[in-house]
Amino acid sequence: MVELYHVHKDYNRGSHALVDVSLAIEKGEFVFLTGASGAGKTTLLRLLFREETPTSGKILVNGFTVSGLRASRVPYLRRSLGVVFQDFKLLPRKTVFENVSQVMEIVGVPRKVQRARTFKILEALGLNHKVRSYPLELSGGEQQRVAIARALVNSPALLLADEPTGNLDPDLSWEIMTLFKDINIRGTTILVATHDRDLIARTGRRVITLDCGRVVTH
Repeated sequence: MVELYHVHKDYNRGSHALVDVSLAIEKGEFVFLTGASGAGKTTLLRLLFREETPTSGKILVNGFTVSGLRASRVPYLRRSLGVVFQDFKLLPRKTVFENVSQVMEIVGVPRKVQRARTFKILEALGLNHKVRSYPLELSGGEQQRVAIARALVNSPALLLADEPTGNLDPDLSWEIMTLFKDINIRGTTILVATHDRDLIARTGRRVITLDCGRVVTH
């Protein structure tokens, strides 16, 4: 599902975000990506959904050679992915319902199916009473749950989540992990970047650790 071979990512002035990263995540796995702030977690995720490109090395994601993918093919890659961003990236002029359903509208899902799926995932995340609200009317935790709903609504083959519980209390964080585990059981491969060691320990899944851009455990 995900393979990286000797991936390097450098920024200006000799800054090394990732150094010789090689790893594999099998289809159907649930994996945590951890490490201190600045270890390279977010950079790695951004490479996987082609928000950035590597300086060198090869990246394969769900049958796509991401590292050499033409710009015209990037939307096809992203249709098979769900992404939870650290800063949510919700559309402020659209309601909660519209933010979540738009993912399906883009890929041509029938409107009736859009409505059913959107209401179902919002109810699962305790947001069914917020469908007509706008992002700025929500708390940080509610915005985070909308971002998670948007990522999950299209049943992605691969879910990438960058600190998905960062603005949530411990009980809700565990509920989100339980939801992720249920999604994983149904076949979605999941990669969660987090520094929450307690959550990782409670979930009991494989852990990839980055340190200064290098993989130190996998």
